[in-house]
Amino acid sequence: MRAVLTWRDKAEVCIYDLAFKPDGTQLIVAAGNRLLVYDTSDGTLIQPLKGHKDTVYCVAYAKDGKRFASGSADKSVIIWTSKLEGILKYTHNDSIQCVSYNPITHQLASCSSSDFGLWSPEQKSVFKNKSSIKITCCSWTNDGQYLALGMFNGIISIRNKNGEEKVKIERPGGSLSPIWSICWNPSSRWENFWMNRENEDDEEVIVNRYFQEIPSALKSAVYSSQGSEAEEEEPDEEDDSLRDDNLEEHNDILAVADWGQKLSFYQLSGKQIGKDRSLTFDPCCLSYFTKGEYILLGGSDKQVSLFTKDGVRLGTVGEQNSWVWTCKVKPDSNYVVVGCQDGTISFYQLIFSTVHGLYKDRYAYRDSMTDVIVQHLITEQKVRIKCKELVKKIAIYKNRLAIQLPEKILIYELYSDDSSDMHYRVKEKIVKKFECNLLVVCADHIILCQEKRLQCLSFSGVKEREWQMESLIRYIKVIGGPPGREGLLVGLKNGQILKIFVDNPFAIILLKQATAVRCLDMSASRKKLAVVDENDMCLVYDIHTKELLFQEPNANSVAWNTQCEDMLCFSGGGYLNIKASTFPVHQQKLQGFVVGYHGSKIFCLHVFSMSAVEVPQSAPMYQYLDRKMFKEAYQIACLGVTDTDWRELAMEALEGLEFETAKKAFTRVQDLRYLELINSIEERKKRGETNNDLFLADVFSYQGKFHEAAKLYKRSGHENLALEMYTDLRMFDYAKDFLESGDPKETKMLITKQADWARNINEPKAAVEMYISAGEHIKAIEISGDHGWVDTLIDIARKLDKAEREPLLMCAYYFKKLDNPGYAAETYLKIGDLKSLVQLHVETQRWDEAFALGEKHPEFKDDIYVPYAQWLAENDRFEEAQKAFHKAGRQQEAVQVLEQLTHNAVVENRFNDAAYYYWMLSMQCLDIAQDPAQKDAMLNKFHHFQHLAELYHGYHAIHQYTEEPFSSHLPETLFNISRFLLHSLTKDPPLGISKVKTLFTLAKQSKALGAYKLARHAYDKLQGLHIPARFQKSIELGSLTIRSKPFHDSEELVPLCYRCSTNNPLLNNLGNVCINCRQPFVFSASSYEVLHLVEFYLEEGITDEEAVSLIDLEAPRHKHENKWQETTSNNSQTLRLDETMDSVRDDDPFTSKLIFEQGGSEFVPVVVSRSVLRSMSRRDVLIKRWPPPLQWQYFRSLLPDASITMCPSCFQMFHSEDYELLVLQHTCCPYCRRRIDDPST
Repeated sequence: MRAVLTWRDKAEVCIYDLAFKPDGTQLIVAAGNRLLVYDTSDGTLIQPLKGHKDTVYCVAYAKDGKRFASGSADKSVIIWTSKLEGILKYTHNDSIQCVSYNPITHQLASCSSSDFGLWSPEQKSVFKNKSSIKITCCSWTNDGQYLALGMFNGIISIRNKNGEEKVKIERPGGSLSPIWSICWNPSSRWENFWMNRENEDDEEVIVNRYFQEIPSALKSAVYSSQGSEAEEEEPDEEDDSLRDDNLEEHNDILAVADWGQKLSFYQLSGKQIGKDRSLTFDPCCLSYFTKGEYILLGGSDKQVSLFTKDGVRLGTVGEQNSWVWTCKVKPDSNYVVVGCQDGTISFYQLIFSTVHGLYKDRYAYRDSMTDVIVQHLITEQKVRIKCKELVKKIAIYKNRLAIQLPEKILIYELYSDDSSDMHYRVKEKIVKKFECNLLVVCADHIILCQEKRLQCLSFSGVKEREWQMESLIRYIKVIGGPPGREGLLVGLKNGQILKIFVDNPFAIILLKQATAVRCLDMSASRKKLAVVDENDMCLVYDIHTKELLFQEPNANSVAWNTQCEDMLCFSGGGYLNIKASTFPVHQQKLQGFVVGYHGSKIFCLHVFSMSAVEVPQSAPMYQYLDRKMFKEAYQIACLGVTDTDWRELAMEALEGLEFETAKKAFTRVQDLRYLELINSIEERKKRGETNNDLFLADVFSYQGKFHEAAKLYKRSGHENLALEMYTDLRMFDYAKDFLESGDPKETKMLITKQADWARNINEPKAAVEMYISAGEHIKAIEISGDHGWVDTLIDIARKLDKAEREPLLMCAYYFKKLDNPGYAAETYLKIGDLKSLVQLHVETQRWDEAFALGEKHPEFKDDIYVPYAQWLAENDRFEEAQKAFHKAGRQQEAVQVLEQLTHNAVVENRFNDAAYYYWMLSMQCLDIAQDPAQKDAMLNKFHHFQHLAELYHGYHAIHQYTEEPFSSHLPETLFNISRFLLHSLTKDPPLGISKVKTLFTLAKQSKALGAYKLARHAYDKLQGLHIPARFQKSIELGSLTIRSKPFHDSEELVPLCYRCSTNNPLLNNLGNVCINCRQPFVFSASSYEVLHLVEFYLEEGITDEEAVSLIDLEAPRHKHENKWQETTSNNSQTLRLDETMDSVRDDDPFTSKLIFEQGGSEFVPVVVSRSVLRSMSRRDVLIKRWPPPLQWQYFRSLLPDASITMCPSCFQMFHSEDYELLVLQHTCCPYCRRRIDDPST
């Protein structure tokens, strides 16, 4: 840092205060009893202002620049406008010591020896506060909320805008250390600097980190100089209401200079920051730079000193001949004005020199005069090293960093060898004061440059070597080398350029030129040397031959590319110049100095900042390409060019048949197409191909230069490749021209390809015609079929020979797809594909044609009837489906279909349908049972399914009764059905049949019909079952009410056995058989009453046909004589049995057969002989004519007058009247659903 005097003036009277206009154009000077207004640009006195009668002690300008104020020993304050007119004057009781404008509200604080006043333009009067101590100085916080007052007795009082004291700071010197100047740091972020300070040096602590945060409601407090709280006074009640709760949000820093020769810093809360800084003089003025980064201090030492914001002295701004009473910084600039005791006004410009160092991509520079920032130019990482002293010199090399301070040199090293590591630690300290012009650091040494002398010191401070030069050293640079043996490049003012090794006492002269050296750099291979001389000329030499290779004008700095031997750049005149080899220079605009060139990045220093500029290397790359120097161009491109440049390099190299370079370039742009081409060419070269014309033709075809490619193909004898290229590109006209008069085969191929192209561009009609003319019928058929052109397909199919099976089959496929089965059938007949024809009839459900074809060709029977049966089943035509399955011999499928339908019906509670399906299943099983191998299993299934059919048929009525609101069945019918089901159900009832519902129905109907005992039994049974909630209430009520009924059943309901005339109980433990004779009951399939039928069996040897013929004979019976004789007298009528007649003899032989042995537990069937059969009447006998392998069943009606009807299909028995009514309702049998007009049974 150095200070340059801009202008100076002398007023012959003491200058006590100065103030700049906020825009910096004017300077107000308090000189005697006048105010002097200067133009800051050249020091011209604009106008003196008179208004005070005595010495003016203070002056201050408002932040908005509209007015300024002056205070004088005449006890008055005058307000002046920016036009230099006085507009207001007010007085105090004593001389005015200081004035200060609020930066926000523009409220003016004026302080005298005994009071201070607050005035603002909005108020008429001045609000004054008494002070028992002389106020020497004052300063407002940045936000204008608080005013700090410096007292003559060493106390600092911080007041709010109303003048109320909020904080009181007592300095240790007391009245012996008057506060002479205070100032708040203008930077709002300054406190972050304090809080982030690192204690790198244990010898000096900058800030005490144990300071607590400012309390949320700050009360009036007194602090000692150490910053700890000494005492706290209880505030008055009104103080409590006036306290500012927002105080905690402010962290303003107050700088205090007292005549105890101390500089101190405080927070707004009164806490001291760090320790007192000792001064060697009595400070009279203290001022901050605009951004708060530096402090100016002047006083009894007759000079102005520059300090950092934390109080570290940096240097002298200007030495004077008398005490300095005031110094101020021009707003937003580096200009400083100084006012002295002898009336001298000096205006200085401060020039802060750049202290920095660079090695490759690491740049170290000085910041805030005491810090060093190391910046990684590639990753943009930064690290700050806080030295807390003035940084004089910086040097950086690899992992070393040297920092020269006023009294020592610090050597730092990186924590690790990682190229991106930014963590430094102190390696060595050389505690010694050095004076040098330049500083260089190596791996184990530091080099000090002192005009003509170079000194090499070890890190311990021992001088190891010294070199004396002939002239002043203008430039020095470390050019690398092994640790302890690094080389230095040195340029002298006399034009000499030397190379020095730190372990060698002798310098090597590389060359000598006539002009002084300004900048130097050596190429990466150490073969070339670039020099910038004092005439701004860049000269490049060959180091070995000392020959000047070339020179370029307008250069101020130069740098070789560290990654490319033949590239360098230099800057000058606002331009960046890049030169490759001996090619012309490429220019682009750039401000600053080039200090490094690494790959595509150029490191440029502009003013105080270093930046890495990404510079595409396109221009030098194209310069190499123009000379077909592909490898060199590739090396340049690797430094950094655009994708377009890479592609251009790849293409040029490919056309030049430089395949290795082309492959690398195409890899960079990730162009797989060209990489495949290069790989294929390389493979062909390995196989021995050497025809470069052919390789170049492939390249041209890839690049779109088709005619050139065709010529090369023809020249190399590969016309077929040219033809293939044209056809692939759909350039059929060019292909025809190329063929001229060609081979028919090739012409056909060309037409086919043209048709392919027409198809791809959505011209299908043209494509079909071309395919037909080229004989490609399959492709023509495919297009016609996809577009639904049936007429075209018909023409093609009829023109084709029957031997062309594949295209004809494709025609038939499209006919089917386009819903033209007739043409498809015609096509199948043409080629004789009967199986496909059968499939066509089946798919189109043209069953008649299919059956006709099946009659002629029985081998297709399965292919016809199986799909037909499936179609019938899908359309709910199950009987027809079964017949179809039978015809196809697929009994198993028929059974499976019916089983599934039955299960679905049960799950869906369609019990009537379930009964019907089970009956059909049973008949199906009976049909399959004709096969001897399956007879036993199928007969078991038959009886099982018959049983289930009867159960579900009956349960249908129970379900309807319990689930639907109304029932069409009589109570007697429901009563009989529920008894029938309970007698028939096993321990595990079939799926869907509810025992609860059955018992519930029985209980309800028994109670209604008078079978109270049975009802009570049913209710009792229900108590042990899980009852649904909807039946719970009804069952509980029924269980209670049935207790009031008699404990017996109505005799009318008791069933009678028609064989043995025994009355059976309503609940029979044996099931649906007589408890006496064990004869099974025969039930009506509608009312479920016991029918008056008795089953009889034929004697052995009697066939069914013979039995039927004997019954049909109907032999005459003897007329029965009446055994009863009636006599009548006067008073009575008597009926008497004639006991003389043979009561045992019976004219009906069958009746005698009904007699059985009483008390037997085994069932004794009724077996009849031929004579008995002969005696029977045909109308009394019902025959179930089961198909084989079942035997027929015979039943004799014991009440011939009561007519019974048997369904000829399912053999279920009904009362004739019931049957006729049900048939009229349903037009079919209610059990097997045989229609009455069905002639099959």
